[in-house]
Amino acid sequence: MANNKKEDHIALFIDCDNISHRSIEGIINELSKYGVVNIRHAYGNWTKDNLKNWEEKLLEFAIKPIQQFDYSKNKNATDILMTIDAIDLLHTKDIDAFAFATSDSDFTPVVMRVQAEGIKVYGFGEKKTPKPFMAACSQFIFTEKLMTNNTNTAENVDIMQAPVRKSGKEMRGDTWLVNVLRTAVEQTMDEEGWANLADIGQYINNSTSFSPINFGYKKLSNLVDEIDLFDVYVDENTKQMSIRDKRYS
Repeated sequence: MANNKKEDHIALFIDCDNISHRSIEGIINELSKYGVVNIRHAYGNWTKDNLKNWEEKLLEFAIKPIQQFDYSKNKNATDILMTIDAIDLLHTKDIDAFAFATSDSDFTPVVMRVQAEGIKVYGFGEKKTPKPFMAACSQFIFTEKLMTNNTNTAENVDIMQAPVRKSGKEMRGDTWLVNVLRTAVEQTMDEEGWANLADIGQYINNSTSFSPINFGYKKLSNLVDEIDLFDVYVDENTKQMSIRDKRYS
């Protein structure tokens, strides 16, 4: 997907209670496509054994751990602290984009608040993440697609055996995806029905939380080729790709 502007400053907030330590390398690599992740905060109760696996990752990726004790068994104080810190940064720092790594829908309001300021929000979470949070983000990526596998636990075996890339047939059967692509083409096409892929990517970025990575493709152009719903034209001089819905060919 085309990205014409590089964000200079990205703030990453990690909810370590709801995200796997194995996904952090992929998250950092993905965000590095858009700019420098110069604020990296990881939140959790670090006195708990279930966060021990995070310790090595914090050092490896220069992530600052933020301690938050559990004041009540029924309330997650980590969520509240992350939200407060994000809003503080929104008003005190020059941040070009925010990123939230969590599978918790409780962060939906803070994402919407950041978006209201015209600031892009990248979301990362497991496939179980509630749809309201995914939809609130500018772009949302499933962490299962980004995980590194270092052990042979049952969880890792499931991840490794999962299909990496959706076939064209599978994607054509995904009504949501087909509607996203066709709507983007219709909204950006010229009088002859051709739409520049960069314009399509920008429209999708502005209107949905879609990412080709969730379907196993690094680039929108690769996904478009595989789904086989569009005629493709590449300008020999500019190398820019344009597509047209095959229904109107």
